[in-house]
Amino acid sequence: MEDKELFKGYSSITLDVMKKWGAFVWSDIDVETSEGSKYSGIILPRSETADKLHLVLKMATGYNIGIRADKISSIVIKGRKVANYKIPEKAFPYDKGKPRVKLFGTGGTIASRLDYRTGAVIPAFSPGELYGSVPELADYCNLETEKLYGVFSENMGPEQWIGTANAIAKEIEKGVKGIVIGHGTDTMHHTAAILSFMIQNSPVPIVMVGSQRSSDRPSSDAALNLIHAVKAAGESDIAEVMVCMFGPTSDSYGLLHRGTRVRKMHSSYRSTFRTIGDIPLAMIDRNKISPLRQDYKRRRTDNNFILAPYFEERVGMVYYYPNMMPDMIDSMIDSGYKGIVIAGTGLGHVNKPLYPALKRAKDKGVAVYMTVQTLWGYVQMYVYETGREMMDLGVVPTANMLPEVAYMKLCWALGQTSDLEKVKEIMLDPINGETTDREPSNGYLVYQGGIPEVEEFISKFRK
Repeated sequence: MEDKELFKGYSSITLDVMKKWGAFVWSDIDVETSEGSKYSGIILPRSETADKLHLVLKMATGYNIGIRADKISSIVIKGRKVANYKIPEKAFPYDKGKPRVKLFGTGGTIASRLDYRTGAVIPAFSPGELYGSVPELADYCNLETEKLYGVFSENMGPEQWIGTANAIAKEIEKGVKGIVIGHGTDTMHHTAAILSFMIQNSPVPIVMVGSQRSSDRPSSDAALNLIHAVKAAGESDIAEVMVCMFGPTSDSYGLLHRGTRVRKMHSSYRSTFRTIGDIPLAMIDRNKISPLRQDYKRRRTDNNFILAPYFEERVGMVYYYPNMMPDMIDSMIDSGYKGIVIAGTGLGHVNKPLYPALKRAKDKGVAVYMTVQTLWGYVQMYVYETGREMMDLGVVPTANMLPEVAYMKLCWALGQTSDLEKVKEIMLDPINGETTDREPSNGYLVYQGGIPEVEEFISKFRK
């Protein structure tokens, strides 16, 4: 085997240490450091762009650890594994009494398993692979899978959104009982929003799912999220575009969030997705689905849905900050943008120096809509002089629509028409909960840790 494969990704001092002790990628080793620490695990390959100073081990716990090469005092080789990237397949059992669920993949790892012989994380996608990784899926449905795309979620765009909407429509016409969409978590709420506009009045659940922790970690949420998602797709009475992810940080239950009111709120928590300015649609676990509200769209047996795969790419979103200069708006106007969404301060404000740029946008026929960067709450541009002045300049308030949802809806609206009055009509006419008449009293709950009464409350539920 060539050195490049034996030492895959390692260089500099770490490569020297590996060669000194005869340790290669996939070697099962015991390591001792000059500080007296001891570690055991399998050497994992590294990216060639990774830092040069650390040897990375996959430990028996499933976690990875980096050990500074200049601290390693000894390595004992216990053996070497051979990487096997093929996951064993088991035929997904067919049960005529269970619903047919279609799982679309858009990229990333929907589910995976850890090969403990090698430390490798093996992606699973086919029904047989998924059954081999998460056999519980067969308890809920007859699963079919189709890979639509293979991109990181930040690379999702109009091509993927329109293609996904068309694929969903075809499956609905074939009589599928539910749809699951495997998706990276970072932009899942963007995709959930645009699909809520592109596929309207769906007769079946459309459930988006992902994972915050990879399957090689003991704390992975991948399998349970997938179980909850297929259960929701096959059994739920809620026929909407939803995001299905962990509810609390524990493995207690998942939540079904409406696609137009959900947002990723933490970079690493498993319970990162939250319904903003409202409450989730339902709780879900392996045994039951418990609706939290009754104003959802119900499952039906007809195919009278609306496919509207429209999208205008020349739309931008601006997060306002103090001292923002007008060239931020002017540059989009000059680049031929047809619409701009502003995430404004407070009740929906920007500074006066932007006024000439906003007037220019109005004169050029650019649609400008205002949201609030607070996320919770409503745009209220009638309250202060600033807001009223901006409305005179053509800025349209969007009630409590989330900034990302407003961006997606404006792209969708401008994809249908360039008539600004018709665009306004589309934007302000709620399609599936993107704006609400009011926020419920429990729609804004952000508890500040450290306060005695809050700590006492959460101690009852912390696991």
